[in-house]
Amino acid sequence: MDPREYLVSHQRIELNDPVLIAAFQGWNDAGEAATFAATHMARVWSGDKIASIDPEDFYDFQAVRPQVELDEGLTRKIVWPANEFWAARTPKRDVILLVGTEPNTHWRTFCDVVVSVARANNVKFALTLGALLADIPHSRPVHITGTAADAELVQRLGLQRSRYEGPTGIVGVLHDAFARGGIDSASLWAAVPHYLAVSPNPKAALALVRKATDLVGIPADVSDLEEATTTYEERVTEMVAADEDVQNYVRILEERSDEREDSPFENPIDPSDMPSGESIAAELESYLRERTDDE
Repeated sequence: MDPREYLVSHQRIELNDPVLIAAFQGWNDAGEAATFAATHMARVWSGDKIASIDPEDFYDFQAVRPQVELDEGLTRKIVWPANEFWAARTPKRDVILLVGTEPNTHWRTFCDVVVSVARANNVKFALTLGALLADIPHSRPVHITGTAADAELVQRLGLQRSRYEGPTGIVGVLHDAFARGGIDSASLWAAVPHYLAVSPNPKAALALVRKATDLVGIPADVSDLEEATTTYEERVTEMVAADEDVQNYVRILEERSDEREDSPFENPIDPSDMPSGESIAAELESYLRERTDDE
């Protein structure tokens, strides 16, 4: 089956040297920081939807259920999991943004659809955004790691060579598809504090937008993200201050973070070095048990 047959309302438009930026809800999107960043860029660049991927063959709807919404408070409608392509024109070069939800099935076919859209629009470079839980404090700058598999691209863009081995998400599979399709690609990852159940995380999204726009050379207005980040930091600081145990734990994370900053080459932040969510939770539980026993 032609990958383009999975597209809904695909519009062909002429774009100037476009770059593709993609982000997916799910395993790759801690705090919804990646999809929030991509959605922000689509909005401030006045993107127009040019295509979407039909969800029928890519989701287990018992795992990712469609939503019922009221249209104008009266008519009920079903909203299905979406993967939408938005095209934005900027003075330097154009952008295609893909914002969606990690599929449940047929990942190789899904990635072939994405690559087909990229190649049909003469995309030569693709950038994915991701966010992961990490043992870092909310009170320090967000760590952004840029990775790529191609050695020449790593050197040219000042990124790191990906050393990760283990389970992957749709982002990892998509980069493999880009490589097979002859499209250069890189990935940006934001580290999100694991002890905060805040979605979306505007501070991490702001850091991703700044790094992404710097990497592709296209400026974007971030004033509303900066305002949201200020409010976020104030509220989180208040919540942490209200719990002495969490406050002490955050202080430990701050000390670790400062040590990494003092020795950046000895202790780089790398997605492949990040502990799993389970190990992070176990560490926090162990810390709280020790505090209780001591008291």
